[in-house]
Amino acid sequence: MNSKGCDSIPRALFDWITFLAKSLPIRSVPTFIELLVGAMLTQSGFVVQSGSVIDLGRHWTTYFKWLQHGKWSWLALVRQTARLVVKWFPCETCYLAIDDTLVFRSSTKAPDSQIHHQHAKKTNRPTFVRGQGWVSLAVVVGDDIRHCAIPILARLIRAIGNTPKLTIAKTLLRAMDGIFQNVTLLLDAWFMRAALVLFAVMSGMHVIGQVRKDTAIYEFPPLRPAGKRGRPRKYGDRITQERIESMKETESILWLYGKRQTVRYRSVIAMARFLKGMTVRFVWCCFVDDKGHSTIPRLLLATDTQLTPEAVIIGYARRWSIEPMFGQTKNGWGWKETWQQSRQVLHRWVHILFAAYALPQLLTILGGEQVRQLANFTPWRINRTVTAGLVRTGLQSCFSHIRVRDWWDSKSRKFMPTNGIPLTG
Repeated sequence: MNSKGCDSIPRALFDWITFLAKSLPIRSVPTFIELLVGAMLTQSGFVVQSGSVIDLGRHWTTYFKWLQHGKWSWLALVRQTARLVVKWFPCETCYLAIDDTLVFRSSTKAPDSQIHHQHAKKTNRPTFVRGQGWVSLAVVVGDDIRHCAIPILARLIRAIGNTPKLTIAKTLLRAMDGIFQNVTLLLDAWFMRAALVLFAVMSGMHVIGQVRKDTAIYEFPPLRPAGKRGRPRKYGDRITQERIESMKETESILWLYGKRQTVRYRSVIAMARFLKGMTVRFVWCCFVDDKGHSTIPRLLLATDTQLTPEAVIIGYARRWSIEPMFGQTKNGWGWKETWQQSRQVLHRWVHILFAAYALPQLLTILGGEQVRQLANFTPWRINRTVTAGLVRTGLQSCFSHIRVRDWWDSKSRKFMPTNGIPLTG
């Protein structure tokens, strides 16, 4: 009775929700699925709003008590979300991105609410703002041309104590230990510090990131003559600006940031002093516009010296996908409206929102005719890009005001329509 129209829902969505449910105790699964589907269908981040778009099977206080006192682990849900990405979207190289973001708050009673420096320097924004600082880890799914960031794990920066962002970033990587293979970690200039880079390398990862232009770069030390006394040199001559300008400059056309762009770059394999003499590849690159004007050169670093300079530039371009992910999760999936009053409940609800955002986003990467038909609200527009928002709008017409709890079969432990209609896709 309440499975009318479910044949338009991709089968993968039911499989993914069933897979995520395996990380929770069996008694918590129906409540979790209701909140997950509700958060997936609404743009608001309020728990009440998530329950208003579907037909709840319990009183609304049940869901608040489950979030606050339920015996389940949000970290187990996070790791299961990561396993979902690995299982359904395998790739030779797994790209992880770490960055920090700020969620504005006006209340001083919000968990770990404090004054932050607004380093993004956005227009009409004060220099210092009150909010909650988060350090987030995302996995970049897709190819070099079309890819997106899927939020996996985020941790709230404490207002009291001395826990720096670099320590939190290392904690996020430890939490994902054993799940991702052949990892390349993408970092911006702030996180490219020796403490984090060396930790990632010791954990078996490669790192690509932007570093300061005045980074101390040295050539390899000369061979020590036989019989010479004293300690051998650790570094060779320093690579100066004159030495950099004398290097061969190469111009190439690459697909970067959603379009074809002309880039010029110089590259060298040398030793980075801030990494204790590690051998890395440096790439100085800049963009060139149609008039031949070039931008300010940026310095990229890759710990994998086997990569070509172009591969380093293309790999680092994937990092930018975490920025629109922050905007979508805040404004489109309600991260900015998570007003929970305790740190534990806040982490629980935020990661349910992450999973609710990840499912429609993964459907856009999965593609297929059924996903395109689900998001086809403007048939007069040819080859329109399928987005997570369009997928959500299509799912609203399918899930809206139905008893989602009844679709969970506790015997088979599967999430499916109640009448057993075979699903396609």
